[in-house]
Amino acid sequence: MKTDKLLFGAAYYDEYLPYDRIETDMEMMKKAHINVIRIAESTWSTWEPQDNVFDFTHLHRMLKAAGKHGIQVIVGTPTYAVPAWLAARYPDILTRTHDGQERYGRRQNMDITHPMYLKHAERIIRKLMEEVKPYKHVIGFQLDNETKSYDTCSVCAQAKFHEYLKELFHGDLNALNHEFGLDYWSNRIDSWEDFPDVRGTINGSLGAEYQKFQRKLVTDFLSWQSGIVKEYARPDQFITQNFDYDWRGFSYGLQPEVDQWKAGCAVTIAGFDIYHPSAQDLTGKEISFGGAIARSVKKDNYLILETEAQGNHGWLSYPGQLRLQAFSHLASGSNSVMYWHWHSIHNAIESYWKGILSHNLKENATYREVCRIGEDFECFGAHLKNLQKKAPAAILLSNEALTGLTWFKIHESLKYNDIVRWIYDALYELNIECDVLSCYDIDQFSQYELLITPALYSASDTVIDALRAYVEQGGHLFSTFKTAFCDPMLKIYADDQPHHLTDVFGMTYDQFTDAVNVGLREISFAPSENSHEKADGLYEAEDTRGSGSICDSDDAASDSCVRRWMELLQPDTAETLAFYKHPHWGSYAAVTYNHFGQGTAAYAGCYFDQPLLKDLLRFLCGDAGITIPEAEFPVIIKRGINDAGREIIYLFNYSDDIQHVIWHGQDCSLLIASKTTTDEIIREGSTICLPGWDFVVLESVSQGR
Repeated sequence: MKTDKLLFGAAYYDEYLPYDRIETDMEMMKKAHINVIRIAESTWSTWEPQDNVFDFTHLHRMLKAAGKHGIQVIVGTPTYAVPAWLAARYPDILTRTHDGQERYGRRQNMDITHPMYLKHAERIIRKLMEEVKPYKHVIGFQLDNETKSYDTCSVCAQAKFHEYLKELFHGDLNALNHEFGLDYWSNRIDSWEDFPDVRGTINGSLGAEYQKFQRKLVTDFLSWQSGIVKEYARPDQFITQNFDYDWRGFSYGLQPEVDQWKAGCAVTIAGFDIYHPSAQDLTGKEISFGGAIARSVKKDNYLILETEAQGNHGWLSYPGQLRLQAFSHLASGSNSVMYWHWHSIHNAIESYWKGILSHNLKENATYREVCRIGEDFECFGAHLKNLQKKAPAAILLSNEALTGLTWFKIHESLKYNDIVRWIYDALYELNIECDVLSCYDIDQFSQYELLITPALYSASDTVIDALRAYVEQGGHLFSTFKTAFCDPMLKIYADDQPHHLTDVFGMTYDQFTDAVNVGLREISFAPSENSHEKADGLYEAEDTRGSGSICDSDDAASDSCVRRWMELLQPDTAETLAFYKHPHWGSYAAVTYNHFGQGTAAYAGCYFDQPLLKDLLRFLCGDAGITIPEAEFPVIIKRGINDAGREIIYLFNYSDDIQHVIWHGQDCSLLIASKTTTDEIIREGSTICLPGWDFVVLESVSQGR
């Protein structure tokens, strides 16, 4: 969905403030060029303090004040935190999970299938929509908040699961028993009335199917809310949801509890919340990876509905970093940056998750940097909004693979999202822009020069056939260990591994083990001479970090670079790109490469150190015709085409040190300059100086790339 301007804002909660200062806040927002606020999603108990008793005083205060100051509003439905009176009246609204019965207190503790929860949720949504209907500056609606199933295992949810299974297997319990292997340990079910509590299952197929069903509950819930909101929304108002990610203390990987591609059908524009380390730990990787997933949900631009201002402990940005982060979101395809939240909260659990303003609610260094960002957005937004991205490579992600590898772990310290980020982060550091695809996107494989499947553990024959066709028709495939290992029900394929792809990869394997004191030898994918070939618009910079093949050494202390997992590959038609270095496993291949049809397929049977992975990716990109710039992280390049058909190029410096970049390519205008770059036109051979934690934005003089 295209927007007519960049949205810049914050969540605002008049109902949380210690005293009345709404006019002061609005004036400070206008000074900062903030043009949108998010409201209402967190305070159901404020809007409905008792059953069917409503008080929208704070809502109207915020709407009227924002309208007076020319600030637009996104209204959130308040359904993710139930009021105390509702939980007291219907105690089983607080859901039963794998860990037992929930207690009242925290948010997101309810059963989203409970009929009385849905009845009361619908009523508050409709009341809220009626209240906001007259306000023309309400531009959109946010459904709920970072919605999940909250691991509901309630009686109601499990009854719905039984109906789901009956439909899936056409009521045939014999088929269910066969597909899930329930004869094992006498888990067989021969009557629907005897179906056991799913919380006790030791069967990975049944357990994973219940998690898939829980993801479906989220899709159904958001679609239900969207249907209600659409009854009231104007044609010009959007509907969004703030999806999030796997959480490792910050946004990390694919969200395991939501099928975001299916749930995205409930919204008109995807919204996401991205949080990340800052200060010395800021790399931009979470912003870039999160943006790739966000673009994939609607195959379009997206909104950042929440990101940090001061944020959690240790996230306080160095001077300049907040601005660097904001433009990094735009470079990945976002049409907004919105902070959680405007003001720091004075009590409750998130008191120290700080907003733009600190607890004294006065101007500070963060606020002054926000003012600069807002001024930049207002000045340059027409050039930067609706950025259309086209990446040469794509990573195929799968909720089913993630769930499968949760039930059947590779290693305690090697999870699915670790493998995904292992690949993505290496591409990011090499400045190879990368999209994300889902298994619903098989018709888009051919758009990419390089397609990567990290640990695609669970894969249907439909997806596998699409991978075969992609390679046969000239595509370049790179798969890692545990790809095409089992079917969508997590039943391990009974033929040679990887299933139906052994001829594509030109190898097979039937044994695997933990990697202990294992290295690699006879590595034949060192960077080729033409892997750094300059092309139109690429640039070179001094690489101070290096990425040599650290495993190809006779020094035992330096070559134990294979970690946690290894498959013992047996090549047939494939070329071996690396053998294991080990006294007993040394005859087996670790990395293979094969020509199949008009394309190629590479397979990494083990997890190894990232510098060597980057060497392998250089080799594979060269093979696929993807030219890699000489400059690597901490210099990061992002590209896209703007509404005028001109290419926008971002050059970021994610380090303290000054970086000098030599431009090679067509003439570009300097749209946004660093502190030390003054030339208005950047020409072939121009040197661009990037101070620490700074960036420049270029715009091509002519249309197109």
